[in-house]
Amino acid sequence: MPSPRQKIILIGSGGAGKSTLARALGEVLHLPVHHLDVLHWRAGWVSPTKEDWIATQKKICVGESWIIDGNYGGTMDLRLAAADTIIFVDLPRWLCLYRALKRALVFRGLTRPDMAAGCPERIDAEFVQWIWNYPATRRPGILEKLERLRGRKEIIILKTKRELSAFLITIGRDATPISPDSPGRYGFQGLGN
Repeated sequence: MPSPRQKIILIGSGGAGKSTLARALGEVLHLPVHHLDVLHWRAGWVSPTKEDWIATQKKICVGESWIIDGNYGGTMDLRLAAADTIIFVDLPRWLCLYRALKRALVFRGLTRPDMAAGCPERIDAEFVQWIWNYPATRRPGILEKLERLRGRKEIIILKTKRELSAFLITIGRDATPISPDSPGRYGFQGLGN
């Protein structure tokens, strides 16, 4: 089923590389990227009201084109319904956990680019446990949702770093580069970590 790839969501475990992939796709496809962590959190790790959170996402979803990176299971159905393309970054949990721990060290005390201002990087036992348990607790429900959407949406499941890299290379070949001599013009850096 051909897809216009104008409304893309990326879902998957913490540390899977969703944000990096979203930035790379945004660059290649010339689409605006929305990181849900940036939109959700307020300074000091304060959450919005449920109504405000839903309204924020609805505002993005009515746009003509976008990439949305993030899980937030309570509002995932809203994004699934609006998307034409769903990318599930389904990497092994050990790799996701390694990347999350590495990210916590690299951005220790700092706010990473795909996080809201005033929310310095942090990692705690609850988040580590969420990543480790993701294949058993979250993955089955996501796969079930994706199966129900099969045939109506373009569904891409990336299970290895090699599949992820091959996907980006394919997308890069199909897209018009921003600048042929720009290093890393497709944003591949960081995906092999």
